[in-house]
Amino acid sequence: MIISKTPLRISFAGGGSDFEDYYKTGYGAVISTTIDKHMFVAVSKKFEYPIRLAYSSVEEIHDVGDIRHNLIREIAKLVRVENSFSIHYTSELLSGHEGSGLGASSALAVGLLNALHAFVGRKITTAELAKLACKIEIDILGSPIGKQDQYVTAFGGFNYIKFKSNGRVEVKPIKCSSKTLAKLNARLLMFYTGLESSSQKVLAEQKSKMPLNLKTIDKMVILAEKLKSALEKGSLNNFGNILHENWMYKKSLASKISNPTIDDYYSRARKAGALGGKILGSGGGGFLLFYCPLDKQEKVRRALAGLREINFKFESNGSQIIKI
Repeated sequence: MIISKTPLRISFAGGGSDFEDYYKTGYGAVISTTIDKHMFVAVSKKFEYPIRLAYSSVEEIHDVGDIRHNLIREIAKLVRVENSFSIHYTSELLSGHEGSGLGASSALAVGLLNALHAFVGRKITTAELAKLACKIEIDILGSPIGKQDQYVTAFGGFNYIKFKSNGRVEVKPIKCSSKTLAKLNARLLMFYTGLESSSQKVLAEQKSKMPLNLKTIDKMVILAEKLKSALEKGSLNNFGNILHENWMYKKSLASKISNPTIDDYYSRARKAGALGGKILGSGGGGFLLFYCPLDKQEKVRRALAGLREINFKFESNGSQIIKI
């Protein structure tokens, strides 16, 4: 049995600049980190049926082309898996792989590519994992998404990621002390809204409005660079202010990124002492992240009573094979 372990991610600033429609005009840039919540993919040989898939549904079929699960079908075709096989995947947070805002869909793509390459005895580099995941999700399946999540989850760590106009991607670890990262981790609070989001619809609208949003995303790229500088200088209070400014821009990119319920939660947290925050991922639901000084955190928790808080730590590892 082969098992891959791929981290989920949180993104802080610059989201949207990883769309080709934006970065081809110059470059895009984001600040993201992986966290200690993972997507696990298990692949093994199968005897009773040629192919068995277990996720929120179960598929028992004879031909790769008949697989209903889009990601699994296209990745199995790309890797050219010829032997009978079984695939099972699960996330440490939400059971599905879409709409969490934590990059779960791309974590699944990266983790499945990693596991299936190991299953067929083929080596693959981290950069190839990310590039192939982009090819599957964007080029083959036509998902209206950018390149951020695939590179974040493949490489792991706290990174400044630059998307160049020629399509190349640079992953640059943030140069700051472990002490600064520990302080930042302690000042971040994450809550599950309980709201389901349709990331495909939100992102499709955002993509269609790209010509109108270019100047706004320009400002978000500048904020990603300011955030990089703030981290490297250890200026954490400035981190919170930049997070808030980025959220104000992000909300304007599409109509369903926020809604009255999310706005209310955000307002309550800010009044209670959070300096800034954002909805993670495409928006509309999923998880809210806040930067909050230590002495204000209990007040913020009371203000958001009823929402489930998710404790997490930054993860330095990207996708890895943990069992062969």
